[in-house]
Amino acid sequence: MLFSSIIFLYYFLPLVLGLYFIVPKKYKNFILLISSLFFYFYGEPIYSILMITSIGLGYLHGLWIDRMKNSKYAKLPMISSVIVSIGSLVFFKYSNFLINNLNNFFSLNIPIMDIALPIGISFYTFQILSYNIDLYRKDTKVQKNILYFATYVSLFPQLIAGPIVRYSNVEAELSQRKHSIEKIAYGISRFIIGLSKKVLLANNLGELEKIFSLSNEKTVLFYWISTIAFTLQIYFDFSGYSDMAIGLGRIFGFHFQENFNYPFISKSITEFWRRWHISLGTWFRDYVYIPMGGNRVSKLKWIRNILIVWFLTGIWHGAEWNFVFWGLYFALLLVLEKLCFNKILARLPAVINHIYVMFLVILSFAIFNGQGIGEVKEILMGLFGGLEIPLYNQVTIYYLKSYGIVFIIAIIASTPLATYIIKKLNTYSLGKKIINLLQPIVISVLLLLVTGYLVDGSFNPFLYFRF
Repeated sequence: MLFSSIIFLYYFLPLVLGLYFIVPKKYKNFILLISSLFFYFYGEPIYSILMITSIGLGYLHGLWIDRMKNSKYAKLPMISSVIVSIGSLVFFKYSNFLINNLNNFFSLNIPIMDIALPIGISFYTFQILSYNIDLYRKDTKVQKNILYFATYVSLFPQLIAGPIVRYSNVEAELSQRKHSIEKIAYGISRFIIGLSKKVLLANNLGELEKIFSLSNEKTVLFYWISTIAFTLQIYFDFSGYSDMAIGLGRIFGFHFQENFNYPFISKSITEFWRRWHISLGTWFRDYVYIPMGGNRVSKLKWIRNILIVWFLTGIWHGAEWNFVFWGLYFALLLVLEKLCFNKILARLPAVINHIYVMFLVILSFAIFNGQGIGEVKEILMGLFGGLEIPLYNQVTIYYLKSYGIVFIIAIIASTPLATYIIKKLNTYSLGKKIINLLQPIVISVLLLLVTGYLVDGSFNPFLYFRF
């Protein structure tokens, strides 16, 4: 069930909200759990058993880790948890990738397994892992109430696409959370803004990218237009989903961490990754990079740590070699920045730094978007005139004009300009009154526009279901 669907917006969500706010406080987590399980079951009826099993095993490992915490064998249940969680993720997400590579490298004929990728497995597996690792480190307390633990893992606002929520961040709110009109109003506004980013911007950009993929009139300029469209699409698709998750969480009394912080205004690749998919970056930092020594080791070991983290970041996104190369591409850029470019970047004008970052980021999403190495090679050759195609033609100009307004709005919306203007106006009494008057009108108009698009049956994919 997509957040950007009529059935979610006008059937599932109103019913859940009605039940949630009607029942007494002690039953609210139960309503959230049942709703979340139904939400997942609606889209993944078979793999709901897998998620429930993962929750049960994560809960039991937590009790085991807590019981053994002062024992000389304290590490044993933590290792068991890692093996079980990662083993499940590898089996369901990477089995066919491994089989294909074994067949290709060793000329074998191992049959491909009939396994579909369970939606959200990468997210809920990492949440269970972070809980058990934090328990082992004594950074959090064991949760003995399985209802609370199951609610934490399966909470539908962030179940299928994050952000990756740490147990320690919501531990207190699982048992004691406050609701208010202000929080609900903020949550609704944040949700609708995220929904609008996804439906009005990401979906329209996705349409253009789809048109390009089906076109027989490709040009160098069209390759750049398509790649930029995909870069913006994946940003609005995923950041929009994160906004919706954060907004829904706030309605139910949870405070999820921010997952995007205007990454396209970055002046270095290092800064870009502090602003893009923040919950994933901090997860790998805290549970992989720092335990290996982080940057407090020799230069060679630091480079090793960077390569391992970014190999894992790449493969986390999907079981294809292009994702591995995408991760290693960023590893190389981060190493070069640290060792060579930082002093140069510090002396350059900010606008040059922005151009440098966006050029490399757009190239990265050309790698990310390819369906296999062959297609990645074709895209990169197309971008730099390596194919026997014209620089541009009338078809390219037509689509550039047709989607020009969408591009302009998307580029402006990817910056903090609107936020800055609102904050500035809020410093004045009259400005504050205007914002208070206009905000509910703008939010209502956005919801009507989104509803119109969805009723019309417009193009409505969700990219992160692929990962």
